[in-house]
Amino acid sequence: MNLYPIHAGHFKLDGGAMFGVVPKSIWQKTNPADTNNLIDIASRCLLIEDGNQLILIDSGMGNKQSDKFFGYYNLWGDFSLDKSLKSCGFHRDDITDVFLTHLHFDHCGGSIQRNKNGTGYEPAFKNAHFWSNQDHWQWATQPNRREKASFLKENILPMEECGQLKFTAIPHGDILNNSELGFDILFVDGHTDKQMLPIITYKGKTIVFMADLLPTVGHLPLPYVMGYDTRPLLTLNEKENFLNIAAEKGYYLFLEHDAHNEIITVKNTEKGVRLNTVHTSEEILN
Repeated sequence: MNLYPIHAGHFKLDGGAMFGVVPKSIWQKTNPADTNNLIDIASRCLLIEDGNQLILIDSGMGNKQSDKFFGYYNLWGDFSLDKSLKSCGFHRDDITDVFLTHLHFDHCGGSIQRNKNGTGYEPAFKNAHFWSNQDHWQWATQPNRREKASFLKENILPMEECGQLKFTAIPHGDILNNSELGFDILFVDGHTDKQMLPIITYKGKTIVFMADLLPTVGHLPLPYVMGYDTRPLLTLNEKENFLNIAAEKGYYLFLEHDAHNEIITVKNTEKGVRLNTVHTSEEILN
């Protein structure tokens, strides 16, 4: 097995929305904002090469939305999914599976593209299966009014229409062991219903793709929960349970949205679980 970080782009989000009830005077110490109160956000995906499988975890925003849409998110930097794949020696047509932690536009938008005629949509990975789970799929295709703006039909429905959609099983507890994709999956419900976090055993390490359970290093303290989360008190409990295990077992946490910290470990302190070490992908994945 080989793992590769895939940089699908950078954007900015409102710092207040990213930290919920936490005052700016506190969160800006770890996530400094610009004059518009926007903080740096990454779309850092992960590519798993395992035998004949080439599995991409999340796919970023993509590029099919309007200039007006992207104008809300202040795209910056020169990263792109295709350039990042190429730098690792791959093309999007090589991808066999796209595993989507959840179906918010910044995690799945790159999975679907406009067709050549510009009249509709088609898979951006023509040879891949797209993986979700049945409960989250229903949640996303029949969205509540709180999340409706994050679940864009053009990002989601073409996966099913093209016949490339597959569902993982849903465990009775929190963890699905030995999924069809070769890694365990932690299910969490605070951010959105049935978000899935891959737990990957790699070269004697346990690497967890954190998605939106832990967006950045600045979100380590338990009350630091995004305003985007639909069930913030549940996120708080899910984060506490996970971080205690991660500290005890020495997990490496792969941060999808932290523009400046790629992989971290955590430790127990008198103030709770806090940052232990920071690593580059090159240090841990090579």
